[in-house]
Amino acid sequence: MGAAELPVLPTALTGSYPKPVWLRALSRGLKMYENKKRLKLLREAHNDAVALVVKELEDLGIDIPTDGEVRRDPVTEYLVKKIYGFKFYGPVRMWGNHYVMKPVAVDKLRYLGPILVSDYLHLREVARSRIVKVTITGPATATDWSFNEYYSSREELMFDLAKIINRELKNLEEAGAEYVQLNETSLLSAPLDLESCVEAINEAVKGVNIKVGLHIYGYSYERLKPFFDELEVSQLTLGLAGYSFKYLKVLDGINKEVGIGVVDVQAYRVEEPDEIIRAVRKAMRYVHPECIYVNPDSGMRYLPRAVARRKLKSMIDAVISLREELKRRGLTAIPLRRTSTCP
Repeated sequence: MGAAELPVLPTALTGSYPKPVWLRALSRGLKMYENKKRLKLLREAHNDAVALVVKELEDLGIDIPTDGEVRRDPVTEYLVKKIYGFKFYGPVRMWGNHYVMKPVAVDKLRYLGPILVSDYLHLREVARSRIVKVTITGPATATDWSFNEYYSSREELMFDLAKIINRELKNLEEAGAEYVQLNETSLLSAPLDLESCVEAINEAVKGVNIKVGLHIYGYSYERLKPFFDELEVSQLTLGLAGYSFKYLKVLDGINKEVGIGVVDVQAYRVEEPDEIIRAVRKAMRYVHPECIYVNPDSGMRYLPRAVARRKLKSMIDAVISLREELKRRGLTAIPLRRTSTCP
C-alpha cells in the first residue's frame, strides 16, 4: 500500500461521539448476566455500535473517523483496567453528581498484552475511509486520573505508564494502524511538572513510526508553547471553539501540523458554516493550510446525537467551501505526515 494522501483540510473526529441510546440501555440490562456471557454480548453490541457510528460519520463526510470511543467511559478506565497493578475501589464523585471509576496504582505496573488492537482491527474492518484514527489516553492524563498507593512519586507512575503506552503503540503499528492520537486533556491542569510530562509523552512515542497526534485542551496553551518543538509528535490538536478562538495566537510560529477545534461541544447551538470558515481563516494567519486538520473540540459524547450530526454537517460544509478557495491556489491534497514538523 502506497503513502496515504488526504484532501487538504482533512476533517476528523477528535475522539468521542454520542453513544446510541440502545447501547446505553443494553449495557444496563446486561448486568443480570454472569460475567463471561455479559462480556461476550457487550462486545457484540459494541461492535454493532462502532459500525453504526463509523457509517454515520463517513456518510456525513468525515475524512478520518474514530470508533467514537463508544466502548469507553471517560476518562482513563478503559485503558488502565487492562494494565496489571491497578485496582478499582469503587466510583468516585466528580462534576456534581457524575461518578467515575477512578483507578488506584497498588503495585508496579505491568503490560499484559494488547489493549486496543482488536478495537482497531474492527474499526478498520467496518470503515470505508483510507485512514482511521485510534485514540488512547496519554501518560499524564492517565496519571492525573489515578490515585497512587505504590510509587514514590506521581512522576514515577507516569513514566511507567508511558512505557506501557509505548508498547501498545508499537503493537498497534504492527497491526497496521497508521494514525494514533494520545489524549492529554489533563496535561495543562494536572499537578505534575510540565517538563516531566513532555518527557513522558516522548517516552510513549519513542521508536513508533506511524502518525501520532497529541490532543490537549485547556486555556493555558501558552504554558506548553515553549515545548512545542520538543514534543516528538506529528500533530497537536487543540480545543479552541469552546474558548471562542481567543487562544488561536498560540499557533504563531508553530512548525507542526495542527488540528483545530472549530465546534463547541459544550453548547447545543449549531454553528453556521460561515462562523467556522472565519475561524479556519484566522488559523491560516499562523499555520499554512496544508498543515491544518479541522475537527470539533473533544467531548462530543455529551451532546444529543442529532445535535452532534448537525454540528459536524456545518463543519464539513465549511471545509468544502474552503477547499474550493484552496483549489484555485493549486492546493487540493496533502500527505499523511509522520514527521514532527510541517511542512
